[in-house]
Amino acid sequence: MQDLLDYCDLEHGEIEAIAEHEHIPMAVAAEMSEVLLCSPEGVCQLHAMIIENMQHALDAGHYERVRQLAQTYQHLQRRHPIPGA
Repeated sequence: MQDLLDYCDLEHGEIEAIAEHEHIPMAVAAEMSEVLLCSPEGVCQLHAMIIENMQHALDAGHYERVRQLAQTYQHLQRRHPIPGA
């Protein structure tokens, strides 16, 4: 698994957010992350996934998870900003 994560252009938390959003294993999410980063639409979709995860965590009262996802999202914004923003 670590080899797969090392290959990806996203951090562990970002891949974990994809897995959480899509209800898929981390290995599949890692592969999906590479596809998402190949297009502006995919990058936008990745941003939306993490924002949706934050909203679900907030709705459920999981404030520590909201904080973790907010940090993950800040990192994503720095490394892979929304195209055209």
